[in-house]
Amino acid sequence: MGHKINPLGFRVGITEPHRSTWFAKGDKYATLVLQDSKIRSYLKDRFKSAAVEKIAIERKADRVTITMHAARPGVIIGKRGAEIEGLTKHLERLAGTAVKVNIQEVRKPDLVAQLVAENVADQLERRGSFRRAMKRAVEATMLAGAKGTKINIAGRLGGAEIARVEHDASGSVPLNSLNTKIDYGYATASTAAGIIGVRVWVNHGKYADLGEA
Repeated sequence: MGHKINPLGFRVGITEPHRSTWFAKGDKYATLVLQDSKIRSYLKDRFKSAAVEKIAIERKADRVTITMHAARPGVIIGKRGAEIEGLTKHLERLAGTAVKVNIQEVRKPDLVAQLVAENVADQLERRGSFRRAMKRAVEATMLAGAKGTKINIAGRLGGAEIARVEHDASGSVPLNSLNTKIDYGYATASTAAGIIGVRVWVNHGKYADLGEA
């Protein structure tokens, strides 16, 4: 049996920062974990068109700071910041405390594994060819400057009777190296034949070469 682990969880505390930064004890811990999950689900659903990569949540005594990393921040902000005001009020009701929302732009979405995975999943939901979707995604990521890219899709591909796994890759993607910056993303596509899972790995190169070591 293989021992599988989430590539980002494998690196948390070593080369990857925590996406939830707070401390709690006992029952309060479980409540806040559930609250974080609800906040992330709400933001991802509401701003699906904004291409949200990740959502970082930081809690202090009297305030929750939510930082959204998105390829299209204008969709979240709205005209003259009108969208942000309504969003902040709704999040304060969810969190039960004051909330501050920060927006950070993702400048190269083709290099972000989560956004690449969501893009491939979107093409599958629109009944696009899975081989073409994978090939285009790999080519775009490599052209953007990645050292390597790997995409796995699993499910009833093309409406087949039996589920299977297909993959496409280019360059080098070392899965066990902690001195290499590996980005990972996962998305699902709801098709007529069932759910198809999309996993993407993007190699940005060694931390020493990136100046982040």
